[in-house]
Amino acid sequence: MSSDECDYKLDYIMLSSDAIQRRVSELAMEIEREYRGKEIIVTGVLKGAAIFMADLVRRIGPSVDVRMDFIAVSSYGDLSTSSGVVKIVKDMDTYAEDKNILLVEDIMDTGLTLAYLGEIFTARAPKSVRTCVLLEKPDRKKVDTAIDYKGFTIADEFVVGYGLDYAGRWRHLPDIWNVIEKK
Repeated sequence: MSSDECDYKLDYIMLSSDAIQRRVSELAMEIEREYRGKEIIVTGVLKGAAIFMADLVRRIGPSVDVRMDFIAVSSYGDLSTSSGVVKIVKDMDTYAEDKNILLVEDIMDTGLTLAYLGEIFTARAPKSVRTCVLLEKPDRKKVDTAIDYKGFTIADEFVVGYGLDYAGRWRHLPDIWNVIEKK
């Protein structure tokens, strides 16, 4: 199979763009209530959380001083499941000490990435660290990692769209799709 071909295909829409946007608005309101009058460093985990984070921060009102940053980690590569080994590829540019950090992640699969990032950020002495995750797959969880703001709980299915990808494909789709192996 050439590098341009793909072993997977889109199967069905699991979450529509409308449902996603409604939930993102609800999450933004929750975050705004908690951080009203405060500064937060909203830190997206690249690349998957970029679209979710952009929509989320645009819905947080002016009563919150929102700063944006990014961190890039790797645990999947071109695989459809996490390798379980997490490494920082790009660290955030903002100094985290005595700051309110909101980590934004596209999906919590095993929980290993958020647990790892939680340890990293706690060592940096922030004022607070909270997590906002679009999708949680509780059946895949390997470590008990708390989610402060959760979009949706989904079954253990392979999904793409709205920032999630398979080997760089399908991030641009506005809906979240179930993906299956081609036969």
